[in-house]
Amino acid sequence: MNDCVILREFSTACGRRFGHATLNAPKSLNALSLDMIDRLAPQLDAWAADPAIVGVLLDGGDKAFCAGGDVAALYHAIKAAPEGEAPAEAKAFFEREYRLDHRIHTYPKPVVCWGQGIVMGGGIGLMAGASHRVATPTTRMAMPEITIGLYPDVGGSWFLRHMPGHTGLFLALTGAPLNAADARFAGLADFIVDDAERARLPALIADTRWDAPDAPGRSNHARLGALLDQLAACANVPASPLRAHFDRIETLIGHDGLAGIAARLTALAENADPWLAAAGKTFARGAPSSARLSWALWQRTRHLSLAEVFRTEYHVSVAATAHRDFAEGVRALLIDKDRSPRWQYATLDAVPDEAVEDHFKPRYSGPHPLADLGL
Repeated sequence: MNDCVILREFSTACGRRFGHATLNAPKSLNALSLDMIDRLAPQLDAWAADPAIVGVLLDGGDKAFCAGGDVAALYHAIKAAPEGEAPAEAKAFFEREYRLDHRIHTYPKPVVCWGQGIVMGGGIGLMAGASHRVATPTTRMAMPEITIGLYPDVGGSWFLRHMPGHTGLFLALTGAPLNAADARFAGLADFIVDDAERARLPALIADTRWDAPDAPGRSNHARLGALLDQLAACANVPASPLRAHFDRIETLIGHDGLAGIAARLTALAENADPWLAAAGKTFARGAPSSARLSWALWQRTRHLSLAEVFRTEYHVSVAATAHRDFAEGVRALLIDKDRSPRWQYATLDAVPDEAVEDHFKPRYSGPHPLADLGL
């Protein structure tokens, strides 16, 4: 539907304009669908090429910026495809989603993303690459893919690696929730601003004079950063459990491999701290195949560029739709809602190495669908 993303522009004090895109699927908490991707991506390209556009504001609703990808649609496509084959819809979705995420990471103009409310999975994929990322006191972030038999994609293999210490691997394995302060500590947010300021932001941008997009340096990036810094000065910043438990997380991850990590995370479920205990319980209930995939990607993507990460994740994500655990996880969480997934492999040891390796094999002929992405 054309209104799944509301697109508009507004003028500024210098006569130049800002683009404004609002995700608009409130019933699904703005779950990112292919229709939304196909609405947003060409408009971003058009704004990038328009010399009268000096920046972009990307936001969502009060309850959610974006609760993740539309995995329910992928589930139905998987069920309609021959068993063991990746559906064409999955190939199209992941190619265009990752292309959009990469475009935001490499956008030539400032992009401010207002990450209010729920920001999960595919929502983090949109937000992570923005030049100016705003979290609010109601922001709740997570990469909870281990609960649906997937893994943190949308560039997660890149941005999780850039988080302090081993916190990225901890989050990949546990799906632990992050508040605004956690997001800033982890490098997923640059500013923490009160929710109420969202309504004022377009007017503040409109009242500002901006340089031409081709002006030397990054003056508009700095000007937007200064504007957001002024708003952030009054924000009620919450405490960060991720930062408070950083040393404990480093010990939990350790350096002795996935088997040791798994034993420590499973034991964490009995911890007196509720945030740590919830992380341990999520890991214990999650798909062992997802843990193995997250571990494999952690090892293989250390020195990859952003574009190389997206190309690798495309292989793994498409392959996941041909394996059983992804569809089963979505069934249990979103379709039947019994929250009792029957994973194909009950333990980490039961996951064959061949099953992990199969996720890294291409399922297309000819050039990689994302071969044209830059570095």
